[in-house]
Amino acid sequence: MVLSLRVCARLAAAAAAAAFLLAGCAGAKWEQDYPVDSGDDKAAPRYASDGPEERIFGPGGARIFGPSSDEEERGGGGGGIGVNAYLWRATLDTLSFMPLASADPFGGVVITDWHSLSEAPGERFKVAAYILDRRLRADGIRVSVFRQTREEGAGWADSGVGRATATALEDRILARARQLRSDAAPN
Repeated sequence: MVLSLRVCARLAAAAAAAAFLLAGCAGAKWEQDYPVDSGDDKAAPRYASDGPEERIFGPGGARIFGPSSDEEERGGGGGGIGVNAYLWRATLDTLSFMPLASADPFGGVVITDWHSLSEAPGERFKVAAYILDRRLRADGIRVSVFRQTREEGAGWADSGVGRATATALEDRILARARQLRSDAAPN
C-alpha cells in the first residue's frame, strides 16, 4: 500500500509539472512568420536578434542573460565572453610566442605550455594569466610566471622567478589592451 502511494505521488507531481509547462506555453507563438517577398527586406525580422530587445520587465527592465548596458559601456565586451574583451585579446596577443595549453574566455584564464628559448635551452617558462574584471583596469589582470631549470641527471627542477617578470608581462598586456581599445574607438 505504501509503495502505491509513492508511485501515485510521483505521477501526480509529474502531471503537475507537465501542466505547469503547458500552461506557460499557452500564449506561445508556434509558427514562424516568414517575410513575404515584397521587396522590402525590413518587412519582418528574420532572426530574433533583428527585432527589439526583450527584457523580463519590459524596456529598461532586468536583463537575465548577458551584461547590462552599463557593463557594455565600461568595455565588458558584450555577451560573447565573460571577461573584458580588450584584456582577453591583449593577453592572447602578448603570450602568442608561447604554446597555448588552455584558454577559458568565460573564466578569464589563459595558461601556456612550457616554452624554452633557443638562447637558453636549459631553462623553460610557463605563464598563467588571470583576467579579474570586466572593466579595463590596471588591477584587472594577474600574471604568474613559472620557471624550471634542467639539472644533470635529475630532469627539470622548479626555480624562482622575480615578481618583476610577472609585472612586466602585466604591463605589456595592459598597454596592448589600451591600444586595442583606442583602435576600436569611433573617430
